[in-house]
Amino acid sequence: MIYVSKSVKDTQKTAANLIKKLKNLKVTGARVVALEGELGAGKTVFVKGLAKALKIKKEIKSPTFTIMKRYGNLYHLDCYRLKNEKDLAVLGIEEIFKDPKNIVLIEWSDRVKKILPKKHIEVHIDHISAKDRKISIK
Repeated sequence: MIYVSKSVKDTQKTAANLIKKLKNLKVTGARVVALEGELGAGKTVFVKGLAKALKIKKEIKSPTFTIMKRYGNLYHLDCYRLKNEKDLAVLGIEEIFKDPKNIVLIEWSDRVKKILPKKHIEVHIDHISAKDRKISIK
């Protein structure tokens, strides 16, 4: 599916609509969303929309320097600074992936693609213009 976002609100609304797909995803462990897109494309904006739809009250900030932030059963990872998936082992990612209550959102997921569950949702965000974005979900 491809969406065109004309604003931050549009991007967050698209993310909120993804909640239904996540809940219907037939998996044995965590529901994983792999987020891709260049710097400033709106990956964290997308995560904020998902968190808001899940009624998470805490402010969502990019975990670029901490790698991972947890908000209840929502895990937000930013793998921009990682070399590969081995860098996630110390965070207990295997255990996080096993729990079916967890939702795991991974920015820069291409850097850790070897450990992504076979069944996951891929979101790619591209710049169309200064404000407009193309959001591809599969």
